[in-house]
Amino acid sequence: MREPELHRSPSAIELLLDAEAEAAIRAEWDALAARGLSNLAGHTSASNRPHITLVARVDLSPPGPDVLAGIRSFPIAMGAPLLFGSGDRRVLARSIVPSPELIGLRDTILAAVGPGDDAPHTAPGEWMPHVALARRLRVADLAAALDLIDGDIQAHARNVRHWEPATTRVTTLAELRQA
Repeated sequence: MREPELHRSPSAIELLLDAEAEAAIRAEWDALAARGLSNLAGHTSASNRPHITLVARVDLSPPGPDVLAGIRSFPIAMGAPLLFGSGDRRVLARSIVPSPELIGLRDTILAAVGPGDDAPHTAPGEWMPHVALARRLRVADLAAALDLIDGDIQAHARNVRHWEPATTRVTTLAELRQA
């Protein structure tokens, strides 16, 4: 008899934001929590930081340090809220305005890690850059949640990291130099 396959969570390569932008997103998480709405504030793991997922897949090997050497920090504009998913619960996120720098960074990483079985939200042609605010938000609570999200947020890309949920290990791959 064959052993059942274990579900393995994908690891991810993520882009972190500057401290001011991270604080602004955390304030939105906290505002959602204060209203009793779905939010990411309650997840207190050290790995839980506002981020943009660049690629996620099972058996993801991060690129070597030379791949990201010389990449400079760049501005990121966070805009209007987005909803992902279907049914009566959704992921609420802030949209990210794609820039040539962001797309270039992602392309560099994808070229370095090669093709693979990407998670649907990071697959080539499907990637929608975003920063998550809440998972499993009830659609009935959407209006209340949107009242707590205030205007655009200007940010800067600061670090690229590799997150491995199976080991809970977070490894900084690059600290982006300021221009």
